[in-house]
Amino acid sequence: MTEISAELVKRLRDATGAGMMDCKRALEEAGGDLDRATTILREKGLASVAKRAGRAANQGLIESYIHFNNTVGSLVEVNCETDFVANTDEFRRLAKDVALHVASPAAPRWLAREDVPAEVVEAERRVYEAQAREMGKPDHIVPNIVKGKLEAFYQEHVLLEQKFVKDDSKTVQELLDEVGAKVGEKVAVRRFVRYKLGEDAD
Repeated sequence: MTEISAELVKRLRDATGAGMMDCKRALEEAGGDLDRATTILREKGLASVAKRAGRAANQGLIESYIHFNNTVGSLVEVNCETDFVANTDEFRRLAKDVALHVASPAAPRWLAREDVPAEVVEAERRVYEAQAREMGKPDHIVPNIVKGKLEAFYQEHVLLEQKFVKDDSKTVQELLDEVGAKVGEKVAVRRFVRYKLGEDAD
């Protein structure tokens, strides 16, 4: 398989606006050919997602999910551009799936990595640095270890970066992009709250 560089993935993402993993998969399928990869993304309807990114998404649904034992529940607001799309089966399914994911053991704490408080990130960074030094890692590779552990932290706690609970081959953001490509509109999660019996709401 052709080795796909991060730089090539970035170039394709900048050109098409598709998700990083979608770009990587398209480049692998295209054997590293940028033009062919762009065509693959267009065929899948993913290349146009970025063109919708700047649009206002003020329509949508508020969806809830209550676990069968009534001890965990969630509320989510999922947005799109028109009430027509908000009323489609595809969009309703998406909203239900996101609400289910939020209530699942994945238990996201923040919507996007930008929402993680700086002090939380800094505290995690200090812990990872201390761990790396405790393990006797050389100074020059400590920053890379910290960076990798922070990425894993985001993937564990940030909704959009978590593996989708019903299909771990994609992230929640990739799920949103897929539905956005199908319905031809910007699709986004605006906010969510998770309730667990006996605990404060997240």
